[in-house]
Amino acid sequence: MKVKALSRSTADYTRETKSDIQRLPRNVDPALHPLERAREYKRALNAAKLERMFAKPFLASLTGHVDGIYSMAKNPWDLDLITTGSGDGEIRMWSLSNQETLWRVPSAHRGIVKGVCNVPGGETDRFLSVGVDKMVKVWSRTESAAVAGDATPEPAATYSGKHAFSGVDHHRNRPLFATSSSLVEVWDVNRSEPVSNLTWGADTTNTVRMNQTEVNVLASCGTDRSIILYDLRTSSPLAKLIMTLSTNAIAWNPMEAFMFATASEDHNVYTFDMRRMDHAVNVLRDHVSAVMDVDYSPTGSELVSGGYDRSVRLWDIKRGHSRDIYHTKRMQRVFCVKYTLDNKYVLSGSDDSNLRLWRARASERVGAKSNRERATLEYAEKLKDRYKYLPEVRRVLRQRNVPSAVKRASSTKQDMLQSRKRKEENQRKNSKPGANPRVAERKKAVIGVTTK
Repeated sequence: MKVKALSRSTADYTRETKSDIQRLPRNVDPALHPLERAREYKRALNAAKLERMFAKPFLASLTGHVDGIYSMAKNPWDLDLITTGSGDGEIRMWSLSNQETLWRVPSAHRGIVKGVCNVPGGETDRFLSVGVDKMVKVWSRTESAAVAGDATPEPAATYSGKHAFSGVDHHRNRPLFATSSSLVEVWDVNRSEPVSNLTWGADTTNTVRMNQTEVNVLASCGTDRSIILYDLRTSSPLAKLIMTLSTNAIAWNPMEAFMFATASEDHNVYTFDMRRMDHAVNVLRDHVSAVMDVDYSPTGSELVSGGYDRSVRLWDIKRGHSRDIYHTKRMQRVFCVKYTLDNKYVLSGSDDSNLRLWRARASERVGAKSNRERATLEYAEKLKDRYKYLPEVRRVLRQRNVPSAVKRASSTKQDMLQSRKRKEENQRKNSKPGANPRVAERKKAVIGVTTK
C-alpha cells in the first residue's frame, strides 16, 4: 500500500530576520482618506462595545469571618497582605494572591473591631487594633501563631482607654498613634497613657486620620456634623468645618497633601482643600444611601467608596459621577473599602462577612503584554476618549446593570432633587430680587468654618 504524507518546510513560512519588513511611506493628506473619520468612529464604537463585553470586575470572595467586616488596613510594605477586623472581635490577615487566611486571632477584642492600622518600622507585620472594649492592642504575626496551630496569639502590647474607641491611625515615621472615641487622643507607644487629648466640642468622634504627607496634621469627624483639623506640634485644633449631615470616614490624598475626601450621610462624597474649606472642591453624587467609607488610589486621581446601598463605586476626582459601580447579588451593606497599592485592585468588606476583591478597571487583564497588544489597547483608549461624547459611544460606555433597589431609589432621588430645584426657582421668581440668592452646589453642604 502506498501512503502519501504531507511534508512542509519550516523555511517556507518562518522569517529568518526582521530586516525583511520594509517601511512603507504613508501619505497623510486628508484628501486621500475621505473616510478616515468614519473609520475612527466605527473603531471607537467597537472598542467601547468590547470594553463592556469583557468587563468582569469581580475576582474573588475571601470567606472566613463569621460576622461583618467593619475595619480594614493595607500593608504599605507588602502588597499581598490585608488585615481585617470583624464584628465578633476576630482579626484576620489575608494573602490576596493565595486568597487565604495567613494569620488570625479569634477573640482579639470583646465586641466590634472598630479600627486596624499598620505600624511603620523594621517589622512590617506589626499592626494596631482598637475596639469597643476600650482597648488598644499591638499585634505581631509570628510563626508560633499559625492558622492551624493550637496556640492563641497574644498581643505584643496593650493600652487601656477610658472610652470605647471608634478608629485608630499611626504616624508615618514617629512612634505616635491617634485614637478616636469621645475625644481624639494621641499616644506614644512607649507610654501607657495618652500624651495629649484633642477635642473641640464633638460628643463622639467617628474616625481619625493622620496625613501621611503633612505628617503634623490629622483630621477627625464627629457625630455633631463636624470635621476638625488638628496640629500635632501644638496639640491644638486648626479649623472646624460644620456640614449639613455627619461624616463617616475621611481619606487624605497621597499625592496632594492638602486635599482630603469625606464620606457623608447625605449620600455624597466631598473633596476639600484644607487651606480653604468654605466650599467643597468637588461633590461626587451617585450613591442612594449613606456612604460608609472612602479611599484614594495611590495615584491620587481616583476614589473608591462603599455605601449602605450595597454597592462599591469608583470615581474620577475631577468628575461628579462615578465611572463604575460594582455589586453582587449576595453583597450586603459595605462598611470598608480600600485601593491596593499597585492601583490595580479594589477591596471591599461588607456586612455579609465576605472580603471581596475587584479589578480597578473592569475590563483590564493582568499579565505580560506584547508591544503590539499594548499599542492596540492604548489606541483603543484614545479612540474612546476622543469619541466618548457622541451618543452611541456614550450610551455604550455608560450602560450598567444595577440592582433594582438601587435603580428605584436613584429614580426617586432624582425626582426629589428636581422637585427641590423647581421649588427654589418658583420661590426666586415670586420674591424680591436678591431675597433668595443662588447658592453653589459645592457650598450647600457647608454650614460654616471656624478657625483658631
